[in-house]
Amino acid sequence: MTREAPQRAGRPVRAGVRLSVRVCSLPLAALALTLTGCGISDSGPAHAGAPARGERAGTADRTLRITLVAPHGSWAVIRSAPAHAGPQQALDALLAGPTASERARGITTALPQGSHRVRAVAAPGTVDLYLPWLVSELPRAAVNQLVCTAAAAPGVPGGKRPPDVVVRVHESGLSGEPWRVRCDETGSTAPLGTNDP
Repeated sequence: MTREAPQRAGRPVRAGVRLSVRVCSLPLAALALTLTGCGISDSGPAHAGAPARGERAGTADRTLRITLVAPHGSWAVIRSAPAHAGPQQALDALLAGPTASERARGITTALPQGSHRVRAVAAPGTVDLYLPWLVSELPRAAVNQLVCTAAAAPGVPGGKRPPDVVVRVHESGLSGEPWRVRCDETGSTAPLGTNDP
């Protein structure tokens, strides 16, 4: 038994033609809906007001970057800080040692145990550290911790990056000029030459 093609207005219509018309019209309809529904008007750019103002989240005066010791060298940890914290708060946090969660991850300190105080005073582009020890009494890792924590402390006037901050180390019982150093990009103490600013 043969099947006849449907008739429309006296002419046979092929089923395949009707299907292809429907398939082709679907993408065009979807494209039209997409273009009209994207929410972009043709009126051009519009003034949206003044730029946003205020403090960035996580600005330097809200965090302290403390240098501790991990199995493979210096390790910086971030601690929250009150507004307007400065080098003294950073050094106090360093001397308090790693937190319990930091110790659980293998982070330690090379600084001597006990109740010691390091006095930190900021000046434009510099931090003066007044140590209760001689540098020669400290492991190199401990010196790196002190210098790099001071250099990265918030509240150092001058807006310099930590590697550009000069740290002047005043040793206990020694008079004369302080030892002038920087914290380099690797977290190590680098002495300054006589011609360095």
